[in-house]
Amino acid sequence: MEGRHRRETGTSGAARAARAGDPPQERSRAARRRLLDAAVGCLAEIGWAGSTVDLVAERAGVSRDAARHHFPTREALFTAAVLHVSESRMAETRRRAAKLPRGPARTEAVVRMLVETYQGTEFAAAVQLWAAAANDPALRSHVLPLEERMDREAHRAALELLDADESVPGVRESVQATLDLARGMGLAGLLADDRARRGRVIAQWARTLDGVLTGR
Repeated sequence: MEGRHRRETGTSGAARAARAGDPPQERSRAARRRLLDAAVGCLAEIGWAGSTVDLVAERAGVSRDAARHHFPTREALFTAAVLHVSESRMAETRRRAAKLPRGPARTEAVVRMLVETYQGTEFAAAVQLWAAAANDPALRSHVLPLEERMDREAHRAALELLDADESVPGVRESVQATLDLARGMGLAGLLADDRARRGRVIAQWARTLDGVLTGR
């Protein structure tokens, strides 16, 4: 598994040679990106307890000293990694918004897309970080500001996608409930494939949310 991951992250001799010809700043940025991607993979696959800076550096094909230059502490590395992928997923969600339908079908399409942002490897990594932070004060001091930032961004994106006016009574709470629902479904999906049930719940919640947004 680890050998395959190292090949996927581009640590072959040819890739290293190509990187060696890049400007120093670009090599530094590329190394940082590889560290972040490798950190997410470590968290999702083996959890917080088994994930170390040295292991991430090995998977990323980056020296231990370079890894510690970019991220002096373990907490800094893994919170930065989760933030990195969360921002990437949110940017992708905004790009996909252009393809969403208009009219009566839009609310359900938006809810479905928001639910999808809490699926996959990136979300699994975030869950590992949240669970560890619950019993680790040092890690929690990093994770809480991260969570607040991510929550603000997700709420703002949901309002835009739904074209929702949160000054209308009940709208803000209903949009937040949508995000809470999406996260809960993501947690359930880590344990079992519940796509059929998830689809029915999404459809029902979309009808409820649409009633709040339109005042019906």
